[in-house]
Amino acid sequence: MAPQIHATALVAPGAEIAADVRIGPYCVVDGRVRIGKGSVLHAFVRLCDFVEVGEGCELCEHVTLGREPQDFGFRHEESWVRIGSGVVLRENVTVHRATGEGNATRVGDGAYLMEGVHVGHNVQVGPGVVMASKAGIAGYVEIGEKTVVGGMVGIHQFVKVGRYCMLGGASKIVRDVPPFALVDGRPARMFGINKVGLRRHGFGGEARRHVLSLYQSLYQSGLPLRQALEEIKANLAPEDALGREIVAFAEGAHRGLVPWGRRHDGGDHD
Repeated sequence: MAPQIHATALVAPGAEIAADVRIGPYCVVDGRVRIGKGSVLHAFVRLCDFVEVGEGCELCEHVTLGREPQDFGFRHEESWVRIGSGVVLRENVTVHRATGEGNATRVGDGAYLMEGVHVGHNVQVGPGVVMASKAGIAGYVEIGEKTVVGGMVGIHQFVKVGRYCMLGGASKIVRDVPPFALVDGRPARMFGINKVGLRRHGFGGEARRHVLSLYQSLYQSGLPLRQALEEIKANLAPEDALGREIVAFAEGAHRGLVPWGRRHDGGDHD
C-alpha cells in the first residue's frame, strides 16, 4: 500500500514515508524527513529537513516542524525535531530544531499540543503532556510526563517542570516547578498539589496526602528552603519513591523552585 499523497502536496525525493501515511493538500515535506505508519498530515503542513514523526500522529493545518532555532548560537549544524508516536499537533503548532550538533527537540509519545503552541529549540516534552492554546515554551525547557500546561502560559528558557503538574492559564513560569505541583500566577507560585490530575492517574489518597505533607514541610516549616530540604531527605524511608523524586528534583533546581503562594481555591487540600 502506497502513501496517500494529495496531488497538490510537494514531497521531496528521499523522504521516508510509511506505506499508510496520508498527506493532505498543499503540504510540503523535505527530503530528510521520516514519517511513521498511520500518521496523517492535514492541509498546509510543513515538515522541514531533520524531522522525524512517529506512528499514529495527527498534524493539523499549518503545523510547521523543523525550522531553524531562534538562537543566535546556532551554526547550521545538523540537529533534529523528533515527534513520538500518537502525538496530536493542532493548527499552527511550531516546533523548532535544536542547537548543537546531533541534538534534538523532542515531543514525547501521546502528547497533545493545542492550537498555536510554540516549542522552542532543545525543549524536551515528556509523554502524555497536554499544552493548551498559545502556550510558549522557550529553549532548553524540560516538561515531565502527564503535565498540563494551560493556555497562554509562558515558560522561561532552561526551566524544568516535573511530572504530573498543572500550570494555570496565562502563568509566567520563571523558576523550576517540582513534580505534582499546582502553580498559577505572574510570576507563578505553587498553590498545593495537582490533586485532580493525580487522582485521575491513579494516585491514591494516601499518596496524595504524603506528597502534600512533603511540600508543606519544605515550604512551611519556617526553615530556609535548603535546610528544610536536608531535613526531609534525612527522614525519608528507603522505599519512599515519591519523596526521593521530590528531593532529587529540588536538589537539581538550578533556577530555584517556584515559591509557595497563599491558599488557593482548595488546591492544597486532598
